[in-house]
Amino acid sequence: MTPVWDGSYRCTAGPARSRHQPDITETVDELRYARSVDDTLRASAERMRSLLVAKQAPPDVFRAALTSVPALERDAWVDHVLELDPPPEDGPELPRGCVPYLPCAVDVLLRVVDYARVQGTDVFVDVGSGVGRAAALVHLLTGAPAIGLEIQPALALASRALTERFSALRFSPVIGDATVLAGSITIGSIFFFYCPFSGDRLDKVLDDLEQIARTREIRICCVDLPLPLRPWLTLASPPAPDLAVYRSTLLDPPA
Repeated sequence: MTPVWDGSYRCTAGPARSRHQPDITETVDELRYARSVDDTLRASAERMRSLLVAKQAPPDVFRAALTSVPALERDAWVDHVLELDPPPEDGPELPRGCVPYLPCAVDVLLRVVDYARVQGTDVFVDVGSGVGRAAALVHLLTGAPAIGLEIQPALALASRALTERFSALRFSPVIGDATVLAGSITIGSIFFFYCPFSGDRLDKVLDDLEQIARTREIRICCVDLPLPLRPWLTLASPPAPDLAVYRSTLLDPPA
């Protein structure tokens, strides 16, 4: 029987705030309220973790649980669910010109899923996947299998530890340079870039992805990354300062 998320993450109203300076009683009340919210967050995350381990959290259940969490708490909730520690320090393997790993915000990834129309039949490729957080989250939200390309071994090993904790994850971390590997991921249909690099490295990856786009339609999702102009790509998302989703047009019928 497929479980239905019961909306167990709920925040009750906190202590009423007055306009005068808070006294010590009010401060204690607010601290207790903050602790109760944190406890509720943790309990909700632990319940979802149990469902994932039991392989009882299909995408609709996971998304309902995630979106029931207040927006400002979602990143912490996901980290609780996936048992993610702070990422290791960047190592010497990070090439010159590449950006150190930073996790992408959960609400941005929700927009990626919606604007790119990610389906369970897609293959999501995270270029510069770090500890696997974005790839795992997109898989959990959509059912799409995910591949992560990460050049830093310590981060890729953290990704593999994530897949070992949750055997139901259809996520394959790959250690290597995306400028070498991206063009060989011919099963990929959605390629995600959270500002991993720019310049010549980005040009090389786009040139390689063009060859894949000659065989299938692909979508390229860019977060905080201005994409060099490519005539075979068209914007497929609403204009936004932080996110752009492009669709390849090489297989479109002639106008």
